[in-house]
Amino acid sequence: MRQSLEVDRTITQDLQKRINRYNNVIAVLRKRSEQFVWLRIIPFLAGLFLSWITATFLEEVFTWITAGAAFVVFIIIVGLHRRLDRWIRRYEIFRDILEEQCARATLDWPRIPDNSLSFAHVDKTRLQIDLDLTGTASLHQLIDLAVSVDGSRLLASWLSEASPNLREIQERQGIVRELMTAPRFIDKLLLDFRALSKDQLRGERLLKWLNVSMPMEKMGWVLTVSTLLAGLNLGLFILNTAGILPAYWLISLPLYMIFYYQYSKPLAEMMEAVVDFDREMDPFKQILHHLETYPFGYRTKLTKACAPYREPGNLPSVYLRRIKRMTSAVGVRSNPILGLLLNFFLPWDFYTAFFAGRLRDQMVSLLPEWVTTWYRLEAMISLATFGRLNPEYVFPEITSEAVSAFEAASMGHPLIHKEQKRTNDIKVASLGEVAIITGSNMAGKSTFVKTIGVNLCLAYAGAPVNAINLRSRPFRLHTCISITDSITDGFSYFYAEVKCLKCLLEELKQTQEFPLLYLVDEIFRGTNNRERLIGSRSYIEEVIGKAGIGFIATHDLELAKLDEKSPMVTNYHFRDYVQDGRLAFDYQIHPGASPTTNALKIMEMEGLPVERSQR
Repeated sequence: MRQSLEVDRTITQDLQKRINRYNNVIAVLRKRSEQFVWLRIIPFLAGLFLSWITATFLEEVFTWITAGAAFVVFIIIVGLHRRLDRWIRRYEIFRDILEEQCARATLDWPRIPDNSLSFAHVDKTRLQIDLDLTGTASLHQLIDLAVSVDGSRLLASWLSEASPNLREIQERQGIVRELMTAPRFIDKLLLDFRALSKDQLRGERLLKWLNVSMPMEKMGWVLTVSTLLAGLNLGLFILNTAGILPAYWLISLPLYMIFYYQYSKPLAEMMEAVVDFDREMDPFKQILHHLETYPFGYRTKLTKACAPYREPGNLPSVYLRRIKRMTSAVGVRSNPILGLLLNFFLPWDFYTAFFAGRLRDQMVSLLPEWVTTWYRLEAMISLATFGRLNPEYVFPEITSEAVSAFEAASMGHPLIHKEQKRTNDIKVASLGEVAIITGSNMAGKSTFVKTIGVNLCLAYAGAPVNAINLRSRPFRLHTCISITDSITDGFSYFYAEVKCLKCLLEELKQTQEFPLLYLVDEIFRGTNNRERLIGSRSYIEEVIGKAGIGFIATHDLELAKLDEKSPMVTNYHFRDYVQDGRLAFDYQIHPGASPTTNALKIMEMEGLPVERSQR
């Protein structure tokens, strides 16, 4: 624990040093920026004075030369000033990134952005609610660095996986490991996007272009006919201008105009989509260039993950330059006079739409892959940064060949401040076992149960976990912790709990690829003591020996006696003690059932009446 605190202090101290360094650089550059404001005035005043001198004593041409030179100097100074301001902005953005990382390392929640607000309308799963995986002050908020809505959503889905994908876990772990050794690569990506866009990137807007209706099957003959008509107009116009033929172009022109307006209407949406796509891709261009050219070196897994951006002949930068040319072609027609002249001599709109359609067809398979790969990269960058900020965390081993069903050493909860955190060891040898965890109020039972679940969710996402060792067989996850009543559905608290526990029992009875790991906090707390004990005992006896392992936290010390009936029940407990007249806890798990309770102690300490004979 002491080593963990020392590592944490080192991380935050290093971050703070870098923040201070950037603040110093920003302060120096701002002073220079203020000096540039005065430098702008010098060529202006000097130009006026010298122009007056030359106009008075020299020829007019020297006046224009002097004024032009002063103007050029002024423009150069303005350009240098703007460049300096851009550098200041980049330094400020990167300082903000470092401050966010410092906030993540110290769990300073008000300073950690919460991107989950962009999809807060999505209903949470039981796992997300019980383990604080998504939402405000959640695991997702702590880890999420995504600059796109879909990347943020993908990370949330990875952190909420109730069933592991062993191949995906190994693949993600490999990429995350390599990303943890490439901080400059990560920082450059985040800096580029934040410098270019204040809003989250939305992938559906990028893919909108691919869904625009474009009658390409008609474009061939439409282009041919319109080209012939435009060529006929131009030829007749030239011959008429040369005095060879009468003004026959006045007959062919209306025919061309009718044809043009008949078939140009469907093209408007396509033209607009091209411009919108180019606008949406602007923040993405530098990022794609970075992904194309970054020297990954020995990082083979990361190279493979970024392969869609580095495929010869299909480089994103090449296609984006073509899109930019299409946008320029569309922009030309927006000038009424120029657009009219262009379409008079050449079917400009038809050609633009035709080539835009061909370009779209070429990108139909490429663009979705680029976007999807970016989402995955964002999620893994978030996991890698989480690992870098917590270097004492380790990558878990999720394997069917694990000797014990579940084993963890010095396991802690990543959402608890490191100064307050206590870590614990736990081991469940074989399937069918149930760990009953007893203890007093506030002793740490519920937090420990959540700790197991949160670390498994991190493991399934491909992230390092808060432990010095975690080795587990692959399990499906089921939780029954933060149960609430539902006014909308008409469920009482007890009925909602019964439904959750019934679902757990059905999951245990199913024959699936992986067994079940279930976490239950305060079983049947929504009913009276006698019926709760009867129901809890019967339920636990039913789940013992099933295809899974369970961790059940409870106040009912009577349930601890179940180990007398079955060797597959193991008791653990958390302790409390009174120190200086106050209740204290060590938050360490101990073998066996809890020897004490503290409800009456708490009531008495808070001034509530308690019968002395019951203390």
